[in-house]
Amino acid sequence: MSAQIIDGKAIAATIRSEIKAEVEAMQAQYGQVPGLATVLVGERKDSQTYVRMKKKACAEVGIASFSHDLPADISQADLLKVVQDLNANPEVNGILVQLPLPDHIDEEEILSAVSLAKDVDGFHPINIGRLSMKRRDPLFVPCTPKGCIELLDRSGVEIEGRRAVVLGRSNIVGLPVAMLLLHRNATLTICHSRTQNLPQVVREADILIAAVGRAEMVKGDWIKPGAVVIDVGVNAVDDPAAAKGYRLVGDVAFNEAREVAAAITPVPGGVGP
Repeated sequence: MSAQIIDGKAIAATIRSEIKAEVEAMQAQYGQVPGLATVLVGERKDSQTYVRMKKKACAEVGIASFSHDLPADISQADLLKVVQDLNANPEVNGILVQLPLPDHIDEEEILSAVSLAKDVDGFHPINIGRLSMKRRDPLFVPCTPKGCIELLDRSGVEIEGRRAVVLGRSNIVGLPVAMLLLHRNATLTICHSRTQNLPQVVREADILIAAVGRAEMVKGDWIKPGAVVIDVGVNAVDDPAAAKGYRLVGDVAFNEAREVAAAITPVPGGVGP
């Protein structure tokens, strides 16, 4: 058996087309378009790449983008002032603070300062709190977890009643995607560095979401036959044969898992770039 490849790029293109149509309709009706502000602190290459991708996506769908590239040594007070100014700017409808922030910055204070109505990353404590409660809908949901659910939905995967295993418990992916799965009535297990008998636990998953940042940690014989695998990991491994000297792999050993799973996301080209 060879798994169905869940083509994240194709699904993303469809979503962008839908959003573009919505933006055009908004402009025709109200004479304005949404505005997204990105806040980047420092010069991390991966963060710069993600911000560039967000700006490119905005341009493709007609959303106005406002970039704020700030020095790594910016003070807490100055960064708060940037966020507060964006909160007050009527042209800005959404604010994305690129994580991680430098160690000297209090991340929780910065994320809490973002207007609840502009917290499109869904990291404001109130949004996260509402996500963790039954019958409470947050204004916004964290992007990568929402993307994971979107991939399942648009691939025709039934979530309700299925046994879902989430590898990883980060605030950015693991915990929010677990909450989203619970909202969809999955039977949920969260695994982490202290989980015992990890391969055995993973083997019980009808739906596996891997988000631990460890290259090809999940082997093919960990996968339940017929499972659906969403691989969030993006890890660089040395490869002298590659043009850049490395290649990107996920948290799941793709070539092994695709022979067992019913469907799987590739890396790259699945959840991430």
